[in-house]
Amino acid sequence: MKKKVVSLVMVCMLAFGMMTGCGNKDTAKTDNTTSDQEAADKVADLIDAIYVQERTDKTDEQCEAAKKAWDALTDAQKELVSGENADPDYFGRDTGDASKDDPLNQDDIGANEILVVSFGTSFNDSRVADIGGVEKAIAEANPGWSVRRAFTAQIIINHVQARDGEKIDNMDQALERAVDNGVKNLVVQPTHLMHGAEYDELVEAVNEYKDKFDSVTVAEPLLGEVGEDTATVNADKKAVAEAITAEAVKTAEYDSLEAAKEDGVAFVFMGHGTSHTAKISYSQMASQMADLGYDNVFIGTVEGEPEETACESVIEAVKEAGYKKVILRPLMVVAGDHANNDMAGDDDDSWKSQFEASKAFDSVECQIAGLGEIEAIQQIYVEHTKDAVTSSGVVVEPADNVSAGTSALADGTYQVKFTTDSSMFHVNEANNGMGELTVKNGKMTIHISLTSKKIVNLYEGLAADAEKDSKNVLQPTSDTVTYSDGSTEEVNGFDVPVPYLDKEFDLALLGTKGTWYDHKVSVASPQ
Repeated sequence: MKKKVVSLVMVCMLAFGMMTGCGNKDTAKTDNTTSDQEAADKVADLIDAIYVQERTDKTDEQCEAAKKAWDALTDAQKELVSGENADPDYFGRDTGDASKDDPLNQDDIGANEILVVSFGTSFNDSRVADIGGVEKAIAEANPGWSVRRAFTAQIIINHVQARDGEKIDNMDQALERAVDNGVKNLVVQPTHLMHGAEYDELVEAVNEYKDKFDSVTVAEPLLGEVGEDTATVNADKKAVAEAITAEAVKTAEYDSLEAAKEDGVAFVFMGHGTSHTAKISYSQMASQMADLGYDNVFIGTVEGEPEETACESVIEAVKEAGYKKVILRPLMVVAGDHANNDMAGDDDDSWKSQFEASKAFDSVECQIAGLGEIEAIQQIYVEHTKDAVTSSGVVVEPADNVSAGTSALADGTYQVKFTTDSSMFHVNEANNGMGELTVKNGKMTIHISLTSKKIVNLYEGLAADAEKDSKNVLQPTSDTVTYSDGSTEEVNGFDVPVPYLDKEFDLALLGTKGTWYDHKVSVASPQ
């Protein structure tokens, strides 16, 4: 009997212990989950704090804090990030290499500036191809002017800065930079589609600075003047209609629009839409397509304004016209969030999903490409800039340009002189102070071979920035130099981006002792 009692007690104790143990495990799990969610919520709050349209004195600090907190999360915690505007894609989505983009915010730019103003995009590849494509085309066509950039969407500026460390000027910053740089003649070229709300705000911002320049001229947006009714078209709308249709047909690998039509293909161009009176521009583009005989080309808008451009209306129009294949393409300068998500996304409300859900079409395909990468579109902007420069009355010789942001040299390789402000920092004597300049797509890069391996890294900018921006630090190459006596030596070489010729720019160096030093360098005399 005593044995049975003891056994019973032991069983009860064991059972209690098991229950307690399980309870502790569950509690720990709950605490862990709570901790993970708290960490994710903190990041979400930091993202929401910079997801705003107004820049403050704290913006730089807030962007840095948000990225630091995100980097500290585990992969599992990152998936938990959710806020009013925050989600894992804010930092986690791969949109391309930001280092390929030039924010065009250099100083010491001379007296004449063309400020290219865009809404902006956080999609790196699109920013390079679309906005960068327009900027380069304008720079190449105006060698006597410095080309600079401004975005109107602070939300996007903050996103790019926080995620990629790239700083892009907003309108006020860009205009203040122009004033500080002593710019006398300013031409503002919007990359906006039409005379809408954003264009009006741009003009208003520029007007506040008019008295600070000798001349200020605002160029036309892509589609030119709006016009009075839906049937009103102009040369700009005609040129745009022809350019975007030709590009869509080419991308779809048809010999002509007619060939695509015979194959039952309809092209649908999706714009943003607006409640502004300029929304008539979309109807005018539809009229322009009809005037050109482009029966299988349709115009729509994300916002559904005007009403006939709403997705359901366009679906019905394409269906009634009898087309069984649909190709969607953005009617937007950049292929950003709207193109990737609203048009081509997997959610039920994307245009692709809605066209498929209608069950009226055999296939629905998407071409994700912005207008800005189309050469013919770039040239329309170039012409608008040219008109603005002409109307300003300013005549500038190419030689007056000190910093165009892109090279006026033709693509190719050149021998150039590389000079610095220090006798301890110079090109190897075997190369007689020369480096090799490569120009590709208007971008300049110089390769220099140094005197030893004592300079381990370079950075285009200031030493203080190099310490915070490790991903953009220039890494060395191993170069073999041959001296006049026939001897050879292994030294460090570097490929250095060159913002402009014949004028000093900042190039910091890191020595073997681990300290960054500021230096001024220049590149000149291409041969």
